[in-house]
Amino acid sequence: MSETIHQTARALTPADVAGMTGLEVLRGMISGVLPPPPFALTMQTILTEADYGHVVFTGTPKADFLNPLGTIHGGWTATLLDSAMACAVHSALAAGTSYTTLELKLNYVRAITSKLRQVRCEGKLIHLGKQTATSEGRLIDADTGALLAHGTETCLIFG
Repeated sequence: MSETIHQTARALTPADVAGMTGLEVLRGMISGVLPPPPFALTMQTILTEADYGHVVFTGTPKADFLNPLGTIHGGWTATLLDSAMACAVHSALAAGTSYTTLELKLNYVRAITSKLRQVRCEGKLIHLGKQTATSEGRLIDADTGALLAHGTETCLIFG
């Protein structure tokens, strides 16, 4: 693992994370020792907290993400929730273990507009098994605490 802070986003290589648990990888991204993934810059999201089974992302719903009706596209919301729920699973994985999203279920509660300053998305591990894991997520308005969307996710675990 490199001990220098990366200034640009890039995909991690196996060498970057060799011997690191999922939680160590996530905390490495928060501290800047590991780079954020490229999509995080594009989507204006950042991982801000990581503990075993629990992560928090913040995001900025910019006008760039508006759909034709003038609200934030549901894909942006889905991406943020998927990130939080998947990383909640990632935070509990041993070194050398990987995962991918197997199923995602979302409920959109309120329209999100670019007038919102910031959103907060929490992911929480529900179950970690040998082959699958489940998690839940909540997306809220960071200023008011209003629930915007929530969901559940199943991840496939592999070595």
